[in-house]
Amino acid sequence: MPGGKMKFDEDLGPDREDDFQTDDEENQAERVFDNLDDDTESDNNNPPSENLSFNEVDFNTSWPQTYRTSMDMLTSVSKTPPGINFFKIIGSTGKISVPKESIQDESTNSLTLPLVSEEKTSIGKEEPTSKPQLRSHVSCPKVSATEFSSPERQSSFAQSVTNGTNILCGIGLMTIPYAVKEGGWLSLVILILFALTCCYTGILLMRCLQSRPELNTYPDIGQAAFGIAGRLGIAIILYMELFGSCVEYITLVSDNLTSLFPDTSMNLAGTELSTNQVFSITAALLVLPTVWLRDLSLLSYISVGGIFATTLVALCLFWAGAVNQVGFINPRMKILDIENISVSIGLFGFGFAGHAVFPNVYSSMKDQSKFPLVLYISFVFCLVMYVSVGVVGYLLFGDKVQSQFTLNMPKELYASKIAIWTTVVTPLAKYALTLLPIVSSIEELVPSPRLRCYAMSIVIRTSLVLASLAVALSFPYFGSVMALIGAMLSMIVALIYPCACYLKLHSGRLSNMQITTCILVIIVGMISAIIGTYSATTRIAGKGD
Repeated sequence: MPGGKMKFDEDLGPDREDDFQTDDEENQAERVFDNLDDDTESDNNNPPSENLSFNEVDFNTSWPQTYRTSMDMLTSVSKTPPGINFFKIIGSTGKISVPKESIQDESTNSLTLPLVSEEKTSIGKEEPTSKPQLRSHVSCPKVSATEFSSPERQSSFAQSVTNGTNILCGIGLMTIPYAVKEGGWLSLVILILFALTCCYTGILLMRCLQSRPELNTYPDIGQAAFGIAGRLGIAIILYMELFGSCVEYITLVSDNLTSLFPDTSMNLAGTELSTNQVFSITAALLVLPTVWLRDLSLLSYISVGGIFATTLVALCLFWAGAVNQVGFINPRMKILDIENISVSIGLFGFGFAGHAVFPNVYSSMKDQSKFPLVLYISFVFCLVMYVSVGVVGYLLFGDKVQSQFTLNMPKELYASKIAIWTTVVTPLAKYALTLLPIVSSIEELVPSPRLRCYAMSIVIRTSLVLASLAVALSFPYFGSVMALIGAMLSMIVALIYPCACYLKLHSGRLSNMQITTCILVIIVGMISAIIGTYSATTRIAGKGD
């Protein structure tokens, strides 16, 4: 800010605070003015189909504002992950506060701190006086500084491949042998087709981002294509998918601990808890302190190591089969099971739906032209992993394979213990980061500035953990719940929405082949979503995997 050092709103007198807000509004006015100029020039050179109105691509007031920051915490390895305390939700007035680190007062009560701390904002030049008429336009801005500005391109090619692979190789791997059992050997063909299709739709998301320089995230694409309803719709679906993953983490930990300690039980206030219920509650209690953390940097490092944990679990399965001779003699296997193949479709859809973060990976790359190669390598690696684990797991355990292949591995073997404990520890580390985007989006909606404090953040986070625990206790069916998430949500995220946005944003400039391909993918996604959702719901209602 010209003529002085930046200070907190609390330390500014009434007049100084008004000056600060005025300067801040003028800053935003200049940014919007420059944006308008750029849009005008680019629109003159673009076909009519690209001439989207300013409101269609203006993301200033659009919820969620914290999507990119929170999703980057979950997946990025490009640099030291920023602590959540470096960011603050921008209020509805659009006022951007200055970082608290500039105040050397250490006596501030932590319960009065904001939910998410401020990001450092520098003001580098005088605001021109020739554009004051835009102040009324920006008095109700629509974006935080972290979301509206173009993201810093810092990820190398290797880091981007690691990010992409880490997104895809997650807990979905645990269910692949079970999915092959449900659909039979020929279901592997569907697995391969899903990999190819999801890779293609990932490329479509890249092309959507390239259509407008303002687009950085999946919700941005949704708003550019279908307005605010498109942004809200895809954001809600993405958050539902993340919440479902949190539920699955609790169930995964509970099932594996139950296999290690099957005789555990507890009487709580006269209610007898089963082993599975005891360990579900234990898992929730273990993740609760990590959810309360204000700085999740350490957890983000553990999270991006998920690819190595997944590979380790797969290697333990291979070792148990090849060296320890684990498995049933002449296990029963099927070539094709039409009746249950819909379950396989949902599980395969969950495994390849990394599209929520693909735009973030693209936006953070130094050389964005290599993004298709990043996708190819990531999908090929994960496809090889999935097929290998699916084949080996089904060969070893046949129709006895459970929804998590670690539950079939003999507990006395070292390979089994390594696989099970790795499966237990990894979700505990990833839970808080998976929940973070949901927490941040809810904290944005807190109406009163007085309620935007750490105490309210604790209430929100604890409530979400308890909600995920309640769902896990009510529906402790790992495979069926994952199939439901994959069919009902992942099909929209990975197949339907990318094609719909691509057709909308590039209307009038696509060949008949491109249009036909997108429509075909949408139809396949809708059919898969319908039959997969029905099948998974029926199984859950029948109380079992």
